[in-house]
Amino acid sequence: MASFASFVEISRYNLIPLSVTSLCGCPCRLLSNQTLIPTRRTPKLKLNVVFHGPQSVFRVRPTSIYVNRRLITAVARAEPESIDESNAEEEVDQGAILPTTKDSFSELQHKSSQLRKRIVFGLGIGISVGGAVLAGGWVFTVALAAAVFLGAREYFELVRSRGITAGMTPPPRYVSRVCSVICAFMPILTLYFGNIDISVTSAAFVVATALLMQRGNPRFAQLSSTMFGLFYCGYLPCFWVKLRCGLAAPALNTRIGAGWPFLLGGQAHWTVGLVATLISFSSIIAADTYAFLGGKAIGKTPLTNISPKKTWEGAIVGLGGCIATSVVLSKILSWPASLVSAIAFGFLNFFGSVFGDLTESMIKRDAGVKDSGSLIPGHGGILDRVDSYIFTEAQMMDSSKRNQFLLAL
Repeated sequence: MASFASFVEISRYNLIPLSVTSLCGCPCRLLSNQTLIPTRRTPKLKLNVVFHGPQSVFRVRPTSIYVNRRLITAVARAEPESIDESNAEEEVDQGAILPTTKDSFSELQHKSSQLRKRIVFGLGIGISVGGAVLAGGWVFTVALAAAVFLGAREYFELVRSRGITAGMTPPPRYVSRVCSVICAFMPILTLYFGNIDISVTSAAFVVATALLMQRGNPRFAQLSSTMFGLFYCGYLPCFWVKLRCGLAAPALNTRIGAGWPFLLGGQAHWTVGLVATLISFSSIIAADTYAFLGGKAIGKTPLTNISPKKTWEGAIVGLGGCIATSVVLSKILSWPASLVSAIAFGFLNFFGSVFGDLTESMIKRDAGVKDSGSLIPGHGGILDRVDSYIFTEAQMMDSSKRNQFLLAL
């Protein structure tokens, strides 16, 4: 036995090399190679003694034996309960990589799902809005009134959010609901009367009186936020009714109108208002799309602190796309006839859309929210989709000679 190399295996841990003399038949006699030093008695251990030689394995039964004092020193000199460090590090790395991979995969799936929802609902909204614009009249007005009502509800919910109410007292909830209904009636009154300045002024007076007479301490912040809501959500969208339904002069040079079915109104259905609305909607969509793509590709300079993701480079690309769309559609629809007028039309659409987008971004930033609502999956709320359209036609129509200007193009 003295010629064999020996190891002690403790459970599943490292093999511990021992000297040959330490495993002598007489455990009580201390030999010349004193590798083992007596120590105190230790707890029970499971030992497997492995020899390399003719006698391959000698197992010590895991019974209630106490380890010889000479073996304790060998155990103490061994690495304390050490598993293979490389394997342990590999397991840790795998454990760290696996959750990261799963999170990345889940995030990718979420983005893919959101993109599908955005495309599907975007196409649905586009087709519905296009049909309402082509139909005009009461169909267009009622559809606009429904959108105005939902947008007004979202606005007053934003006003009542924690971010805004931290610095002001929001209007009472019943006032917010009444104002949402008033905003929804404004487009209908515009179609019927043509001019609603007196009606809007009367409604604002009634709402202001209700705020001043409320219990508690009325605040100016309540009055200002309510009056802006009536103007922003109700009065400004009415210009779309004035543009689409108010400009009833036929666009005689439009080739599409010449072949329009008689059952759908014939050539008389293609009015200046319809053509102007189609060009405006298309130009705004082009402005948003080109600005987004341009900002992603070459955007570096922030446009404003209100919306840090918007850049000057994206705005310039968006302006070019808006003007190009306006010019191309003017050639297809034969309105306006002048190239300068088509370029001016694109300019007005672009700046109106940017101003409306930044205004809604400022409201959401003060409210501390990303989206104005969650009504449209993948898009957010109504205000998130129509913010670029709110100020656009107001810029073109809110002048003393708006009708003469458009008809002269």
